[in-house]
Amino acid sequence: MNFNDPKTHTLLNYFEDMNFTASQEPEGRVIKVYSDVNEELNTLYNGVGLRNTSHMGIIELKGADVLDFLHRITTNGLKDLKKEQVTQTIFTTEKGRIIDVVEIINFETHQLMICSPIHKSKLKSWIDKYTISDDVKVIDTENKYSIIDVLGPQANSFLMFICGGMINNIPENSFKIVNTEGLLFFVVRLNFGREQFRIIADNENAKGLVKFIDENKGPYEVNFIGEDAYEIYRVKAGIPKAPNELNDEYNPHEAGLKHIVNFTKGCYIGQEVIARLDTYDKVQYSLTGVKLNSENHELSSKALFDEEGKEAGEITSVVFAPKLNRNIGLAYVRKAYDKEGIQLFSQNSNGKVPVTIVNLPFKR
Repeated sequence: MNFNDPKTHTLLNYFEDMNFTASQEPEGRVIKVYSDVNEELNTLYNGVGLRNTSHMGIIELKGADVLDFLHRITTNGLKDLKKEQVTQTIFTTEKGRIIDVVEIINFETHQLMICSPIHKSKLKSWIDKYTISDDVKVIDTENKYSIIDVLGPQANSFLMFICGGMINNIPENSFKIVNTEGLLFFVVRLNFGREQFRIIADNENAKGLVKFIDENKGPYEVNFIGEDAYEIYRVKAGIPKAPNELNDEYNPHEAGLKHIVNFTKGCYIGQEVIARLDTYDKVQYSLTGVKLNSENHELSSKALFDEEGKEAGEITSVVFAPKLNRNIGLAYVRKAYDKEGIQLFSQNSNGKVPVTIVNLPFKR
Protein backbone atom coordinates (compact mmCIF):
# COMPACT_ATOMS: atom_id res chain seq x y z
CA MET A 1 0.00 0.00 0.00
CA ASN A 2 1.27 3.46 -0.91
CA PHE A 3 0.78 5.54 2.24
CA ASN A 4 1.47 8.75 0.32
CA ASP A 5 -1.53 8.16 -1.94
CA PRO A 6 -4.57 9.93 -0.44
CA LYS A 7 -6.84 7.39 -2.10
CA THR A 8 -5.35 4.51 -0.14
CA HIS A 9 -3.95 6.12 3.01
CA THR A 10 -7.28 6.23 4.83
CA LEU A 11 -8.22 7.67 8.19
CA LEU A 12 -7.83 4.20 9.70
CA ASN A 13 -4.26 4.01 8.35
CA TYR A 14 -3.65 7.41 9.93
CA PHE A 15 -4.72 6.13 13.35
CA GLU A 16 -2.63 2.98 12.91
CA ASP A 17 0.37 5.20 12.14
CA MET A 18 -0.35 6.78 15.56
CA ASN A 19 0.00 3.29 17.12
CA PHE A 20 -3.70 2.53 17.62
CA THR A 21 -4.51 -1.10 16.89
CA ALA A 22 -7.23 -2.06 14.43
CA SER A 23 -9.12 -5.36 14.59
CA GLN A 24 -10.85 -7.26 11.83
CA GLU A 25 -14.55 -7.43 12.63
CA PRO A 26 -17.52 -8.57 10.50
CA GLU A 27 -18.23 -4.94 9.56
CA GLY A 28 -14.60 -4.31 8.56
CA ARG A 29 -11.36 -3.20 10.22
CA VAL A 30 -12.07 -0.96 13.20
CA ILE A 31 -10.36 0.31 16.35
CA LYS A 32 -12.10 -1.19 19.36
CA VAL A 33 -10.45 0.93 22.09
CA TYR A 34 -8.52 4.20 21.85
CA SER A 35 -7.90 4.84 25.54
CA ASP A 36 -10.18 3.12 28.06
CA VAL A 37 -13.77 1.90 27.64
CA ASN A 38 -15.00 3.64 30.81
CA GLU A 39 -13.28 6.91 29.86
CA GLU A 40 -14.76 6.76 26.37
CA LEU A 41 -18.26 6.04 27.75
CA ASN A 42 -17.93 9.00 30.10
CA THR A 43 -17.06 11.19 27.11
CA LEU A 44 -20.12 10.00 25.20
CA TYR A 45 -22.41 10.95 28.09
CA ASN A 46 -20.66 14.15 29.19
CA GLY A 47 -18.39 15.51 26.48
CA VAL A 48 -17.64 15.16 22.76
CA GLY A 49 -17.17 11.69 21.34
CA LEU A 50 -15.60 11.35 17.88
CA ARG A 51 -16.21 8.00 16.21
CA ASN A 52 -14.48 7.01 12.99
CA THR A 53 -17.32 5.47 10.97
CA SER A 54 -15.43 5.34 7.68
CA HIS A 55 -16.01 1.57 7.65
CA MET A 56 -19.69 2.20 6.91
CA GLY A 57 -20.93 1.27 3.47
CA ILE A 58 -21.03 4.29 1.14
CA ILE A 59 -22.64 4.09 -2.28
CA GLU A 60 -22.73 7.00 -4.69
CA LEU A 61 -25.81 7.23 -6.90
CA LYS A 62 -25.96 9.34 -10.06
CA GLY A 63 -28.67 9.97 -12.58
CA ALA A 64 -31.82 12.01 -13.13
CA ASP A 65 -34.11 9.31 -11.68
CA VAL A 66 -32.31 8.43 -8.43
CA LEU A 67 -34.70 10.06 -5.95
CA ASP A 68 -37.82 8.95 -7.83
CA PHE A 69 -36.42 5.42 -8.04
CA LEU A 70 -35.62 5.26 -4.31
CA HIS A 71 -39.06 6.72 -3.57
CA ARG A 72 -40.63 3.80 -5.45
CA ILE A 73 -38.65 0.94 -3.91
CA THR A 74 -38.08 2.02 -0.26
CA THR A 75 -40.34 2.92 2.67
CA ASN A 76 -39.93 6.68 2.95
CA GLY A 77 -40.84 9.59 0.68
CA LEU A 78 -37.79 10.78 -1.27
CA LYS A 79 -38.91 12.30 -4.55
CA ASP A 80 -39.20 15.78 -2.99
CA LEU A 81 -35.90 15.62 -1.06
CA LYS A 82 -34.22 18.98 -1.64
CA LYS A 83 -30.56 19.82 -2.18
CA GLU A 84 -28.52 19.57 1.06
CA GLN A 85 -31.27 17.58 2.79
CA VAL A 86 -30.80 14.17 4.42
CA THR A 87 -33.34 11.47 5.21
CA GLN A 88 -33.53 7.87 6.30
CA THR A 89 -35.37 5.12 4.48
CA ILE A 90 -35.62 1.34 4.63
CA PHE A 91 -35.04 -1.23 1.94
CA THR A 92 -37.51 -4.06 2.54
CA THR A 93 -38.15 -7.43 0.94
CA GLU A 94 -41.35 -8.43 -0.82
CA LYS A 95 -42.49 -9.82 2.56
CA GLY A 96 -41.94 -6.47 4.26
CA ARG A 97 -38.80 -7.60 6.11
CA ILE A 98 -35.79 -5.33 6.62
CA ILE A 99 -32.83 -5.44 4.25
CA ASP A 100 -31.17 -2.33 5.67
CA VAL A 101 -31.80 1.16 7.01
CA VAL A 102 -29.91 3.80 5.01
CA GLU A 103 -29.29 7.53 4.99
CA ILE A 104 -29.72 9.40 1.72
CA ILE A 105 -27.70 12.63 1.40
CA ASN A 106 -28.76 14.81 -1.53
CA PHE A 107 -25.95 16.74 -3.24
CA GLU A 108 -28.31 17.43 -6.18
CA THR A 109 -25.76 16.34 -8.82
CA HIS A 110 -25.54 13.00 -7.02
CA GLN A 111 -26.67 11.27 -3.84
CA LEU A 112 -24.66 9.44 -1.19
CA MET A 113 -26.25 6.43 0.44
CA ILE A 114 -24.74 5.45 3.78
CA CYS A 115 -25.59 1.88 4.77
CA SER A 116 -24.40 -1.04 6.82
CA PRO A 117 -21.06 -2.34 5.48
CA ILE A 118 -22.40 -5.88 5.89
CA HIS A 119 -25.35 -5.18 3.58
CA LYS A 120 -23.56 -2.97 1.03
CA SER A 121 -23.17 -5.64 -1.66
CA LYS A 122 -26.74 -6.83 -1.15
CA LEU A 123 -28.08 -3.30 -1.57
CA LYS A 124 -26.09 -2.75 -4.76
CA SER A 125 -27.53 -5.98 -6.16
CA TRP A 126 -31.03 -4.98 -5.01
CA ILE A 127 -30.77 -1.62 -6.80
CA ASP A 128 -29.44 -3.30 -9.95
CA LYS A 129 -32.30 -5.81 -9.83
CA TYR A 130 -34.99 -3.13 -9.90
CA THR A 131 -33.28 -0.63 -12.19
CA ILE A 132 -34.85 -1.28 -15.58
CA SER A 133 -35.09 1.85 -17.70
CA ASP A 134 -34.32 4.30 -14.87
CA ASP A 135 -31.40 6.72 -15.17
CA VAL A 136 -29.65 5.41 -12.04
CA LYS A 137 -25.94 4.63 -11.86
CA VAL A 138 -24.36 2.89 -8.85
CA ILE A 139 -20.78 3.95 -8.11
CA ASP A 140 -18.61 2.26 -5.50
CA THR A 141 -16.70 4.75 -3.34
CA GLU A 142 -14.12 2.43 -1.77
CA ASN A 143 -11.63 4.56 0.22
CA LYS A 144 -12.97 7.81 -1.29
CA TYR A 145 -14.60 9.26 1.83
CA SER A 146 -13.84 9.42 5.53
CA ILE A 147 -16.70 9.78 8.02
CA ILE A 148 -16.47 11.00 11.62
CA ASP A 149 -19.57 10.96 13.83
CA VAL A 150 -19.65 13.64 16.52
CA LEU A 151 -21.66 12.55 19.57
CA GLY A 152 -22.36 13.74 23.09
CA PRO A 153 -23.99 16.71 24.86
CA GLN A 154 -21.15 19.10 23.99
CA ALA A 155 -21.09 18.21 20.26
CA ASN A 156 -22.95 21.31 19.05
CA SER A 157 -20.94 23.71 21.18
CA PHE A 158 -17.63 22.10 20.21
CA LEU A 159 -18.39 22.25 16.49
CA MET A 160 -19.18 25.95 16.90
CA PHE A 161 -15.80 26.32 18.60
CA ILE A 162 -13.88 24.79 15.67
CA CYS A 163 -16.16 25.74 12.75
CA GLY A 164 -17.85 28.97 13.82
CA GLY A 165 -21.44 30.02 14.38
CA MET A 166 -22.59 28.75 10.97
CA ILE A 167 -23.15 25.38 12.67
CA ASN A 168 -26.33 26.78 14.16
CA ASN A 169 -27.49 27.70 10.65
CA ILE A 170 -27.59 24.05 9.57
CA PRO A 171 -31.21 22.86 9.81
CA GLU A 172 -31.91 19.40 11.21
CA ASN A 173 -31.35 16.58 8.73
CA SER A 174 -29.36 18.69 6.30
CA PHE A 175 -25.71 19.59 5.65
CA LYS A 176 -23.39 22.45 4.73
CA ILE A 177 -19.84 22.64 3.42
CA VAL A 178 -17.37 24.04 5.96
CA ASN A 179 -13.92 25.57 5.52
CA THR A 180 -11.86 25.56 8.71
CA GLU A 181 -8.21 26.59 8.51
CA GLY A 182 -8.17 25.62 4.82
CA LEU A 183 -9.72 22.21 5.53
CA LEU A 184 -12.85 21.46 3.49
CA PHE A 185 -15.52 19.05 4.75
CA PHE A 186 -19.27 18.61 5.03
CA VAL A 187 -21.06 18.82 8.38
CA VAL A 188 -24.34 16.90 8.54
CA ARG A 189 -26.78 17.70 11.34
CA LEU A 190 -28.91 14.63 12.06
CA ASN A 191 -31.91 14.16 14.29
CA PHE A 192 -33.70 10.85 13.76
CA GLY A 193 -34.79 10.54 17.38
CA ARG A 194 -31.47 11.78 18.82
CA GLU A 195 -29.21 14.63 17.70
CA GLN A 196 -25.75 13.96 16.37
CA PHE A 197 -23.41 15.40 13.77
CA ARG A 198 -21.56 13.67 10.97
CA ILE A 199 -18.46 14.95 9.20
CA ILE A 200 -17.79 13.73 5.65
CA ALA A 201 -14.51 14.54 3.92
CA ASP A 202 -11.91 13.11 1.62
CA ASN A 203 -9.08 11.29 3.39
CA GLU A 204 -6.57 14.13 3.36
CA ASN A 205 -8.98 16.73 4.76
CA ALA A 206 -10.22 14.23 7.36
CA LYS A 207 -6.69 13.55 8.59
CA GLY A 208 -5.97 17.27 8.69
CA LEU A 209 -9.17 17.84 10.69
CA VAL A 210 -8.27 15.14 13.23
CA LYS A 211 -4.88 16.79 13.74
CA PHE A 212 -6.51 20.23 14.04
CA ILE A 213 -9.03 18.95 16.62
CA ASP A 214 -6.28 17.27 18.64
CA GLU A 215 -4.46 20.59 18.85
CA ASN A 216 -7.57 22.73 19.46
CA LYS A 217 -9.80 21.01 22.03
CA GLY A 218 -10.24 24.18 24.06
CA PRO A 219 -12.18 23.63 27.32
CA TYR A 220 -14.00 20.57 25.95
CA GLU A 221 -13.65 16.91 26.90
CA VAL A 222 -12.96 15.45 23.45
CA ASN A 223 -11.99 11.83 22.80
CA PHE A 224 -12.13 9.34 19.99
CA ILE A 225 -14.54 6.53 20.72
CA GLY A 226 -13.71 2.90 19.98
CA GLU A 227 -16.25 0.32 18.90
CA ASP A 228 -16.33 -1.41 22.32
CA ALA A 229 -17.55 1.73 24.09
CA TYR A 230 -19.89 2.65 21.26
CA GLU A 231 -21.49 -0.81 21.33
CA ILE A 232 -22.38 -0.34 25.02
CA TYR A 233 -23.70 3.14 24.25
CA ARG A 234 -25.71 1.79 21.31
CA VAL A 235 -27.33 -1.02 23.28
CA LYS A 236 -28.20 1.27 26.21
CA ALA A 237 -29.78 3.76 23.81
CA GLY A 238 -31.70 1.01 22.00
CA ILE A 239 -30.19 1.77 18.58
CA PRO A 240 -30.66 -1.20 16.22
CA LYS A 241 -27.82 -2.19 13.91
CA ALA A 242 -27.23 -4.66 11.11
CA PRO A 243 -27.15 -7.58 11.13
CA ASN A 244 -28.08 -7.99 14.82
CA GLU A 245 -31.44 -6.20 14.80
CA LEU A 246 -31.69 -5.10 11.18
CA ASN A 247 -32.17 -8.21 9.08
CA ASP A 248 -34.77 -10.02 7.01
CA GLU A 249 -36.21 -11.83 10.03
CA TYR A 250 -38.02 -8.70 11.22
CA ASN A 251 -40.07 -5.83 9.84
CA PRO A 252 -39.91 -2.05 10.48
CA HIS A 253 -42.79 -2.16 13.01
CA GLU A 254 -40.97 -4.71 15.15
CA ALA A 255 -37.69 -2.77 14.98
CA GLY A 256 -39.36 0.45 16.15
CA LEU A 257 -38.79 2.13 12.78
CA LYS A 258 -42.34 3.09 11.92
CA HIS A 259 -41.28 6.77 11.86
CA ILE A 260 -39.36 6.19 8.60
CA VAL A 261 -42.24 4.48 6.85
CA ASN A 262 -44.45 6.77 4.76
CA PHE A 263 -47.98 5.33 4.86
CA THR A 264 -49.44 7.79 2.31
CA LYS A 265 -47.01 7.75 -0.61
CA GLY A 266 -48.29 4.59 -2.31
CA CYS A 267 -46.52 1.46 -3.46
CA TYR A 268 -43.00 0.31 -2.69
CA ILE A 269 -41.50 -3.14 -2.29
CA GLY A 270 -43.14 -4.81 0.74
CA GLN A 271 -45.72 -2.01 1.11
CA GLU A 272 -48.81 -4.24 1.23
CA VAL A 273 -47.46 -6.40 4.05
CA ILE A 274 -46.24 -3.43 6.12
CA ALA A 275 -49.54 -1.57 5.66
CA ARG A 276 -51.56 -4.66 6.60
CA LEU A 277 -49.54 -5.16 9.79
CA ASP A 278 -50.31 -1.57 10.76
CA THR A 279 -54.00 -1.64 9.81
CA TYR A 280 -54.85 -4.92 11.52
CA ASP A 281 -52.40 -4.65 14.45
CA LYS A 282 -50.69 -7.94 13.50
CA VAL A 283 -47.20 -7.02 14.70
CA GLN A 284 -45.88 -10.01 16.65
CA TYR A 285 -42.60 -8.79 18.18
CA SER A 286 -41.12 -5.65 19.75
CA LEU A 287 -37.50 -4.59 20.12
CA THR A 288 -36.78 -4.12 23.82
CA GLY A 289 -33.96 -4.03 26.36
CA VAL A 290 -32.96 -6.97 28.57
CA LYS A 291 -30.85 -7.44 31.69
CA LEU A 292 -29.12 -10.79 32.08
CA ASN A 293 -28.56 -12.19 35.53
CA SER A 294 -25.32 -13.94 34.63
CA GLU A 295 -21.60 -13.21 34.70
CA ASN A 296 -21.16 -15.48 31.69
CA HIS A 297 -21.25 -13.20 28.63
CA GLU A 298 -21.55 -16.10 26.20
CA LEU A 299 -25.00 -17.54 25.66
CA SER A 300 -25.32 -20.99 24.15
CA SER A 301 -28.60 -19.93 22.54
CA LYS A 302 -30.17 -16.61 21.58
CA ALA A 303 -33.62 -18.01 22.24
CA LEU A 304 -35.82 -16.61 25.00
CA PHE A 305 -38.53 -18.66 26.69
CA ASP A 306 -40.95 -18.20 29.59
CA GLU A 307 -41.32 -20.21 32.82
CA GLU A 308 -43.35 -22.83 30.99
CA GLY A 309 -40.73 -23.21 28.28
CA LYS A 310 -42.77 -21.42 25.59
CA GLU A 311 -40.87 -19.50 22.95
CA ALA A 312 -40.86 -15.78 23.81
CA GLY A 313 -38.32 -14.19 21.45
CA GLU A 314 -34.58 -13.93 20.87
CA ILE A 315 -31.63 -11.89 22.14
CA THR A 316 -29.87 -10.02 19.35
CA SER A 317 -27.08 -8.08 21.13
CA VAL A 318 -25.29 -8.54 24.48
CA VAL A 319 -22.68 -6.27 26.11
CA PHE A 320 -21.23 -5.87 29.59
CA ALA A 321 -22.22 -2.47 31.00
CA PRO A 322 -19.57 -1.43 33.58
CA LYS A 323 -21.74 1.14 35.38
CA LEU A 324 -24.56 -1.37 35.76
CA ASN A 325 -22.07 -4.17 36.53
CA ARG A 326 -24.04 -6.67 34.50
CA ASN A 327 -24.70 -7.93 31.00
CA ILE A 328 -27.42 -6.10 29.12
CA GLY A 329 -28.75 -6.49 25.64
CA LEU A 330 -31.38 -5.97 23.01
CA ALA A 331 -34.01 -8.55 22.14
CA TYR A 332 -37.05 -9.09 20.01
CA VAL A 333 -39.80 -10.41 22.29
CA ARG A 334 -43.38 -11.39 21.61
CA LYS A 335 -45.72 -8.49 22.38
CA ALA A 336 -47.33 -10.44 25.23
CA TYR A 337 -43.99 -10.25 27.11
CA ASP A 338 -43.04 -6.68 26.20
CA LYS A 339 -43.50 -5.13 29.63
CA GLU A 340 -40.86 -3.78 32.01
CA GLY A 341 -39.98 -6.25 34.73
CA ILE A 342 -41.25 -9.43 33.07
CA GLN A 343 -38.81 -12.29 33.57
CA LEU A 344 -37.87 -14.68 30.81
CA PHE A 345 -35.00 -17.13 30.44
CA SER A 346 -32.12 -17.85 28.11
CA GLN A 347 -29.39 -20.50 28.23
CA ASN A 348 -25.64 -20.69 28.75
CA SER A 349 -23.19 -23.47 29.60
CA ASN A 350 -24.31 -23.41 33.25
CA GLY A 351 -28.01 -23.73 32.48
CA LYS A 352 -30.91 -21.30 32.54
CA VAL A 353 -30.14 -17.59 32.68
CA PRO A 354 -32.85 -15.26 34.08
CA VAL A 355 -33.52 -12.35 31.72
CA THR A 356 -35.52 -9.26 32.75
CA ILE A 357 -37.32 -7.06 30.23
CA VAL A 358 -36.32 -3.37 30.38
CA ASN A 359 -37.85 -0.40 28.57
CA LEU A 360 -35.62 1.42 26.11
CA PRO A 361 -33.51 3.42 26.47
CA PHE A 362 -31.83 2.00 29.57
CA LYS A 363 -31.80 4.44 32.48
CA ARG A 364 -28.35 5.79 33.19
